[in-house]
Amino acid sequence: MNHDEKPAFSYPVKVANISANAVTVHLEANEAERVLLRDQWNVSEVLSLTSDLQIARWKKDGVKIKGHVKAKIVQACVVTLDPVEAEIDEPVEAIFVPENSRLARIAATDSGEMILDPEGPDLPDTFTGDTIDVGLTVTEYAALAIDPYPRKAGATFEERVESSQKDDVRPNPFAVLKDWKKD
Repeated sequence: MNHDEKPAFSYPVKVANISANAVTVHLEANEAERVLLRDQWNVSEVLSLTSDLQIARWKKDGVKIKGHVKAKIVQACVVTLDPVEAEIDEPVEAIFVPENSRLARIAATDSGEMILDPEGPDLPDTFTGDTIDVGLTVTEYAALAIDPYPRKAGATFEERVESSQKDDVRPNPFAVLKDWKKD
């Protein structure tokens, strides 16, 4: 695996070690990982990233991860470019099944149409080999919660003034009719 492929925050878990009794895991990104995440997320700073998770067996050979991810980040305000601190607190819920598992496929009706329940759980993610990277899952959930347009409290875009020149006004094509009188 070359350096580019290594996730910024990694916590591999061996599937064989996961039992039906949920194990509680506390993850915390160290300084080096936070620097990598900062670059990956394109933010000014990642002050902290922690996650508390319950990891347990799901069905026969799947794994369920449930918990929370919390992060403190600093971004540049889209209006003033001043630093804006943001807190992320997101629920994490993911199910992983081996890539060859029939549970990874969507149930299809007899006619072959796919059924997706918008309110139902997402499709399980798949894993290859015997390991799941829980750190990667946590950072994906945190990344989705980052505000793409952070604003400092009270910062607003000023109204754009196109031009203050009166003669810049485009001529009204109906202006020629204003003096036209009906007989």
